[in-house]
Amino acid sequence: MRPDPLIPMVGVVTMIRTDTPDVKTFRVLGVDGTKPFLHIPGQCAMLSVPGVGEALFSITSSPTEDYLDFSIKKCGCVTEWLHAMEVGQQITIRGPYGNGFPVDTDFAGKDLLFIAGGIGLAPLHSVINYCRHYRDKYGKIDIVYGSRSKADLVDFPEITEEWCKEDGIHVHLTIDNAQDDWDGHVGFVPNYVKELGFDTDKTVVMCGPPIMIKFTLAGLQELGFRREQVYTTMELRMKCALGKCGRCNIGDKYVCKDGPVFRFDQLDTLPDEY
Repeated sequence: MRPDPLIPMVGVVTMIRTDTPDVKTFRVLGVDGTKPFLHIPGQCAMLSVPGVGEALFSITSSPTEDYLDFSIKKCGCVTEWLHAMEVGQQITIRGPYGNGFPVDTDFAGKDLLFIAGGIGLAPLHSVINYCRHYRDKYGKIDIVYGSRSKADLVDFPEITEEWCKEDGIHVHLTIDNAQDDWDGHVGFVPNYVKELGFDTDKTVVMCGPPIMIKFTLAGLQELGFRREQVYTTMELRMKCALGKCGRCNIGDKYVCKDGPVFRFDQLDTLPDEY
């Protein structure tokens, strides 16, 4: 970790990849060409466009990589400026923030089930690639990922050309509505999870739109999963990332300091406002 993650440092955008019509992935290095800071899967960082604003994003690259990647959906002032940037431009970055996923403790030796919807794959991408890098530390890996259409599937080339071809990893893709160039599953993620009928000895990591999470969790419980088996991330509740603004306060917890990664049984102890 850097000595002081509160102080922004200058970063250079060294790569921009268009993933979907409204999602781009940005690669950031320090001005010296090195990785700005170390992180663990699930942590976040603040990106700032000076004079425009600052926003928090999940780090989508694995800690095993020598760069930081951010898959960002265009949905506001800061993200619109980011999407208009070109390779070589500078931004400021500070972090990392949050507690991350317990990849080296609770996940070790377990069969893992990742469930994502839309841009919800971004926070899980770091975890998945970390587990791929240290493949012998984990059991079987299942990935269920869905989006509105084929064009809205983030990281589609990596998924089909790498993840789908690795032993012990099973990828299940779905889109909301049928289209001519899609011969895979059609339907919403919660129903697809129930159709697949996974064994209940897996640890589940889930991220996506709140409505998807709500119904997917209900489906998992119908299959026999316990809430303490299911992890999610709530970084969208984080604003200042310092525990100062209070925007992410839920009960006696601050998402930025106590999260953003929680098990659902931990969320059960908080007020019903998340």
